Amino acid sequence: MAIVKMPFCFLAFFCLLLQLFSIFHIGNAELKMNYYRESCPRAEEIIRQQVETLYYKHGNTAVSWLRNLFHDCVVKSCDASLLLETARGVESEQKSTRSFGMRNFKYIKTIKDALEKECPGTVSCADIVALSARDGIVMLKGPKIDMIKTGRRDSRGSYLRDVEALVPNHNDSLSSVLSNFNSIRIDVEATVALLGAHSVGRVHCVNLVHRLYPTIDPTLDPTYALYLKKRCPTPNPNPKEVLYSRNDPETPMVVDNMYYKNIMAHKGLLVIDDEIATDPRTAPFVAKMAADNGYFHEQFSRAIRLLSETNPLTGSV
Repeated sequence: MAIVKMPFCFLAFFCLLLQLFSIFHIGNAELKMNYYRESCPRAEEIIRQQVETLYYKHGNTAVSWLRNLFHDCVVKSCDASLLLETARGVESEQKSTRSFGMRNFKYIKTIKDALEKECPGTVSCADIVALSARDGIVMLKGPKIDMIKTGRRDSRGSYLRDVEALVPNHNDSLSSVLSNFNSIRIDVEATVALLGAHSVGRVHCVNLVHRLYPTIDPTLDPTYALYLKKRCPTPNPNPKEVLYSRNDPETPMVVDNMYYKNIMAHKGLLVIDDEIATDPRTAPFVAKMAADNGYFHEQFSRAIRLLSETNPLTGSV
């Protein structure tokens, strides 16, 4: 594990960690509901207010909060290591190709600053990542997930080398994805539900042109494939240009079951989208979620709770 420079969200906290230990209240070894009930009673309210304000100013922040949770928790722990900046030759997890397209980290500082005014040195960035995802989902008209436990401790180490192995990429097989999620105790049904987050996502042409050129992937709906070729007109797109397609053109900023309806019609962007709609291990869940948005929201809520509680750092340093 490499020790790296703390970014804006961590620096003040860790510089004063020993002095603030009694304030930070991290003595318990487990996550729990209302962890900040006494140390910062308005913590969750402040985070919610900031998420709402940022959403109305920059709508795509809500999607960023959801992606942050995924990328943070599948790499070792839900510990905000994703936010650590590159320093002294040690590279941040953000430098991984698996973090391609991630943004809006600067707005974590906005949320942290608001909390610091109310309760200095108290609320961890790891809990901000978890709670902002919960509240961002609501802004995206997804389910309200009340049972998010808190009490996470922030990491001081970067796990760049582990990102490539633990964060699925666009070419990974379904078996690989299911195995990775199973390793962090997320079952098949919950994995299918988590992939429903693609309903508000988008894929850069860099990651989907292999399905279009030199020949069109036969598993793609032909008409949809032609639409994608208009979105991605070259087999060698410039990764620095804004060239992408949304997973869900119908309701692109809503966490709903349209993603499942699309992939059942062979209108998914990635190979994994086609595989979960056809593989016997996952297809029944896809069909049920496509038919019932309430069921999808129920399973998505459960999956987010499981993900947010993955191997958190707790207790004293």
